[in-house]
Amino acid sequence: MNTSQSSFNMSVAMDKHNRVAYDSLTAGELVNAKIFLPNTLSRWPWPRRVNQYFSEVKVEPAAWFVSFKAFGAGAQHAFDLLHCDLLGCLAYPNASKVHVRIDCDVMRIVYFIDEYSDASEPNDVRKQKSIIMDALHNPDKPRPEGEWTGREILRQFWSRTIRDGGAQSQKRFIATFKEYLESMVDEAIDRSEHRICDIPSYIDMRRRTVGVRPMLALLELGLNIPDEVISHPTIETMTIACMDMIALNNDIASYNLEQACGEVSHSMITIAMRELNTDVNSTMLWAADLHMECQKKLLEAMSAIPKWGDPIDSQVTEYCDGIGNWVCANYEWNFESERFFGTKGLEIHSKRWMTLMPKDCLKDSNEVGPVLVDGSLLV
Repeated sequence: MNTSQSSFNMSVAMDKHNRVAYDSLTAGELVNAKIFLPNTLSRWPWPRRVNQYFSEVKVEPAAWFVSFKAFGAGAQHAFDLLHCDLLGCLAYPNASKVHVRIDCDVMRIVYFIDEYSDASEPNDVRKQKSIIMDALHNPDKPRPEGEWTGREILRQFWSRTIRDGGAQSQKRFIATFKEYLESMVDEAIDRSEHRICDIPSYIDMRRRTVGVRPMLALLELGLNIPDEVISHPTIETMTIACMDMIALNNDIASYNLEQACGEVSHSMITIAMRELNTDVNSTMLWAADLHMECQKKLLEAMSAIPKWGDPIDSQVTEYCDGIGNWVCANYEWNFESERFFGTKGLEIHSKRWMTLMPKDCLKDSNEVGPVLVDGSLLV
C-alpha cells in the first residue's frame, strides 16, 4: 500500500529493523475527550447478511468450546459476549449447516489463540504455534497429559474439517494458518522488546496478524479452485485489499479498548498518531481515507477478473463475493458483539462518537482472556 501520498509529515527515525523503539507509548497527549468513528462502509456494495442456520448452529459450538475450560469463569463470560457464532454466520452467509459449524468453531479458535498469545512471552507463543501445527498435521494424535489445551481444541476442530471440507481448502488453511501463527510470534517479540512498527512495516505485519487468509480459505470448503486461479494477481489484489480493510476497521473499533487496557503497540491508530504527529480524530479520518483507497483497489480488481471457463468461473464468482462480504461481516460484528463497545455497540454505530475511556481502567484482572467492556464509559 502506498502511504507516501499522505499530506502528513511521516519522517521518523528508524532503527535497523525499520521499527521505532519506545519506552512508554502514549502517542502524544490526546486533545479530544470524544472519539469519532468514521463509517468506512457507507458505500460498500455488500449488505449485511446472516446465515440461515445461525439459530441452529450457535448452541453446539459454544458448548463445545466451554467444555475445554480454556478460560476462567470471568474471562469465559467475556469471551461468550464476543458472539463468535454471529461473526461466523455473518462471514459465511451461504455456507451449508455443516460448513458453517466449522466456520463458527474457527472464529472461537482465532480469538482463543489471540488471547493466549497476547498474554505470553515469545518462547511460549512459539510453543503454542508448534502444538497447534502438530495438531493440524496429526489430528489422530492424542493430547499428552498436562499439555496446553490448545492442542485438543485444534485437533477436534480439524478432525471435523478434514471430514467435511474440500482438499484445496484444507491445504490452503494449513499453509495460511501457519503464516498467521508465525505472525503471532513476531508480534510477541515486538511486544517483549517494547518496539512499534512504522506505518509501512505495520501494514505488512498486520496483513498476517489479522488472520484473514485462513478465513478466506474456509470460503472454499465446498469449492475446488485451482492454485493458479487463487494466486492470480487480480484475486491476490482483492485479498490484500480485503485484509487491509478488515485490519483498519478492527484498529479503528478497538483503539479505545486497547488504550484503556494499556495495549497500544499493535494498532494503526496509535502508530499513525505517533508517526504523523496527529490527534486521535484526525488519525481516524486519515485511516478512513486509507480504507477508501483499499475499497477502490478491491472493486477495480474484481471488475478485471479473467475468465477460465465453467465450472471454475462460477466458483471464482462465489469466492470473490465471499471476499467482499467478509469486509462487511467483520465491520458489522465489531458493533454487534460486545468485544469493543460492551452493550453500546449499536448506539455508537448510529451516533459515530464515543467517550475516551481512562487509561488502564480495564486492567484489573491478570486472568487470560478478554475483558468486559462497560458500555456506560463510552456514551
